[in-house]
Amino acid sequence: MTILEVSSQLIESAVLQMSLTSVLLTASVFTLTLGYISKLLFTQHSPAHTKYPPHIPSSLPFLGQAVAFGRSPIEFLEKAYEQYGPVVSFTMVGKTFTYLLGSDAAALIFNSKNEDLNAEDVYARLTTPVFGRGVAYDVPNPLFLEQKKMLKTGLNIAQFKQHVEIIEEETKDYFRRWGESGERNLFEALSELIILTASRCLHGCEIRSLLDERVAQLYADLDGGFTHAAWLLPGWLPLPSFRRRDRAHLEIKKIFYNVIKKRREDTEKHDDILQTLIDATYKDGRPLSDDEIAGMLIGLLLAGQHTSSTTSAWMGFFLARDRVLQERCYSEQKSVCGEELPPLHYDQLKDLSLLDRCLKETLRLRPPIMTMMRMAKTPQKVGEYTIPPGHQVCVSPTVNHRLQDTWAERLDFDPDRYLHDNPAAGEKFAYIPFGAGRHRCIGENFAYVQIKTIWSTLLRMFDFQLVDGHFPPVNYTTMIHTPHNPIIRYTRRNTQPQQ
Repeated sequence: MTILEVSSQLIESAVLQMSLTSVLLTASVFTLTLGYISKLLFTQHSPAHTKYPPHIPSSLPFLGQAVAFGRSPIEFLEKAYEQYGPVVSFTMVGKTFTYLLGSDAAALIFNSKNEDLNAEDVYARLTTPVFGRGVAYDVPNPLFLEQKKMLKTGLNIAQFKQHVEIIEEETKDYFRRWGESGERNLFEALSELIILTASRCLHGCEIRSLLDERVAQLYADLDGGFTHAAWLLPGWLPLPSFRRRDRAHLEIKKIFYNVIKKRREDTEKHDDILQTLIDATYKDGRPLSDDEIAGMLIGLLLAGQHTSSTTSAWMGFFLARDRVLQERCYSEQKSVCGEELPPLHYDQLKDLSLLDRCLKETLRLRPPIMTMMRMAKTPQKVGEYTIPPGHQVCVSPTVNHRLQDTWAERLDFDPDRYLHDNPAAGEKFAYIPFGAGRHRCIGENFAYVQIKTIWSTLLRMFDFQLVDGHFPPVNYTTMIHTPHNPIIRYTRRNTQPQQ
């Protein structure tokens, strides 16, 4: 998830203009009034010596810093860090956000307990309509942790060894449709491929076999539920994207129910996550319901789809920009796997050290999650400041990954920086593309296997170049910072890998 950076496109254009003004005015009045009362009550019950984080002032009521932040969030936060230090607050759309900038301040979130800094209060309104009731942030945290543990059980090395072959096969099949040379939308292609590979690896062959254009559109409509509007506005509003999201949710659930029913009746045991969830039980012995399994399968796919497709695309553009580095990665394929480039094996992935470093550096400069966020439920002490309840407490991997007092040549794409022992001066939370501590993403290892396998295959198939030297700028209007106008030039290599 991300902070859902607020921009001028916060509210979906499909909202009827006649109702938009009244919605905003009502929300503004309600939020400002509630915020004022809450602040007054909290101030009355707070010790006189309590020191709150410095607050960036704004002359815009309700919107606050929304326009400035939405225009260029990373530069906004870097400037705030320089002016105010590692802890800073500001208002956006009636809410107060407190950012923890830098490794030391970020430790508060990564070492926190959920009852103090709560995730459900932030993410539930986004994830529940998409994943469904009874899973993820729609359940008490202890139950959510049990569900995560079940999923993690199915994400193991034995599975990954099978996944490499599957992902390589899907990648070859997908990119056979590309010609000998040309220009294509790399992000669009990788987004489609990530869905195909993830569905086959994580959902099983039955669900993957159903992935035709209609189902792909359902996934797209469901994925459309992760928007700025979905975070800001009530889910019952008759927005077209909300209606498409809700219809897609029901249709995909029906498909999953049929597959789950057939799998339960099958006497043969399968070795995939679907089977893992069917066989799993909670601590009290209760098995997962079909609805819970379907919701977890949706969450497993969509939670990683954005991040992996975005990271894969950015990595492609970094390699296309540095042709020497790209050829080094291609040569590494031959030196590790063999001159004839036979099919990949899982054990070879760890030996592709240059490719691994390129992925790490891509995740540093373009982490897919711009902000990790929690709701303060109790007063939180960080340094000399106390963050009051009600603040949205945030950590930005993107900012942490490029602080000049932590990273040398911070804006350079330099994979070889990871040849050193402490590329971030040994700071614990300076590099956090997948979070850290108890909040670390359970899909991290699968993401590395998926992206490294895809790019191993693509490096063998194509030579990539930037179009007229154009390196895509960051698209800040999306929830996850995707490349803007991500067109890449490709030429098929003469030497094709063995089939």
